[in-house]
Amino acid sequence: MIVVGLTGGIGSGKTTVAGMFEDLGVPVYNSDKEAKNLMRSSPAVKEAIVRLLGDGAYAGDQLNRAYIAERIFNDEGLLAQINAIVHPAVRADFLDWKQRQKAPYVIQETALIFENKAQDLYDVIILVTAPENVRVRRVMSRDAGVSEADVKARIENQLGDDEKKATSHFVIENLDLERTRARVGQIHEQLLLKHP
Repeated sequence: MIVVGLTGGIGSGKTTVAGMFEDLGVPVYNSDKEAKNLMRSSPAVKEAIVRLLGDGAYAGDQLNRAYIAERIFNDEGLLAQINAIVHPAVRADFLDWKQRQKAPYVIQETALIFENKAQDLYDVIILVTAPENVRVRRVMSRDAGVSEADVKARIENQLGDDEKKATSHFVIENLDLERTRARVGQIHEQLLLKHP
């Protein structure tokens, strides 16, 4: 089974592209969604987060996202420690999920393949791109109350597309949905041909 990493900067449209692959019957694992699930449902992950950030990290059974964001916002050390708890749990969960799939290939949708130097975990990497102004507009319309400056700061924290393109196997420029869907179809056919 081929393992595909689907990545792209904030607002590039990774999730839209992932949905197009799902429409073709490809199993897709959404790392961001599953990370949130694990932070809520895994006793080991919850215990480690509370040990790191205190009881305020949870309000009852729910993750206290505002509290966590406030604690880690300008503290790269704390952010790295949270990632060191969550990323291995997501990786283990993905591998467990992958074992249950019966498809020529699976996709793991994940934002930070290159930033986390995780390229070697994938047989194929698909990069989704869009111009910065389009990405800013998408995120501002998606996330209520987020300013242009906030979005640009988040983009600055991620590697640039040119660096990512150098080691990606496929690039999808996600501007026009019909073109994007056609490109997804082409890549799908090529991946099916690669399958042993």
